[in-house]
Amino acid sequence: MHIEFAKGHGTRNDFVLFADPDNLFDLTAGQVAFLCDRRGGIGGDGILRAVRAERMPGVQAPAGTWFMDYRNADGSIAEMCGNGLRVFLRYLDEEGLVTGTSVDVLTRAGVRTGTFLPDGRIAVTMGPAQVGPAVDVSLGERHWPATSVDVGNPHAVAVLPDAAELEALDLAHAPAWTPPEVFPAGVNVEFVVREAPGRLRLRVHERGVGETSSCGTGVVAAAAAMGDADHYTVDVPGGTLEVDLAGPDAVLTGPAVIVARGTCTLPN
Repeated sequence: MHIEFAKGHGTRNDFVLFADPDNLFDLTAGQVAFLCDRRGGIGGDGILRAVRAERMPGVQAPAGTWFMDYRNADGSIAEMCGNGLRVFLRYLDEEGLVTGTSVDVLTRAGVRTGTFLPDGRIAVTMGPAQVGPAVDVSLGERHWPATSVDVGNPHAVAVLPDAAELEALDLAHAPAWTPPEVFPAGVNVEFVVREAPGRLRLRVHERGVGETSSCGTGVVAAAAAMGDADHYTVDVPGGTLEVDLAGPDAVLTGPAVIVARGTCTLPN
């Protein structure tokens, strides 16, 4: 099977994208892992497949709406991806698949709206960020209290005392958490430092992927867990994002760029 793909990123959280309007190519976990392989495939933190919403079984959406089918690098299905949503919108726009400055996209977490800003960035609604119970996260023998946050997908946010501790973390392995029943399907774990009022620094381990240079939903989760401002600027290894919590839906703003296009032959 051959696909015409694009490669894009949002603050270096990178994705392989392709259009499948009629829902003909529901990728296997092995095919997703192949595409995301940085040596044997194209390379990415995940796959973004654009499908006409009316072609998705059981889905009801206005005519012309696109569904963002997001898969983690290991092939597992994810509910939402904030950086991926911005890159998905950039792809739809550059491919001539949408028009206007405001576009609705259906995700597994619900309908999200993207707005193309004059400065080239894209702002996306993320739904409400719902703060939940306290949990404990650990790496090896080290433990931190953390806040659970739902941004359409699950997060645990741990606040560290300083940037030196943040940079010293070894995120090659997934953090553990307790109690285990809080996140039965796994969790994205954010480690955060407050740099100044309204400004955070963050590293993240994404479930099904590993450490990534950025995580849009994780940035929103971190801002919501801090809970002492309506607007945050968040520095991640891949760049800088902004979060607005003033309204009923969190809004994430940041860059999104398509860097390459090509043809790929998928394994069976």
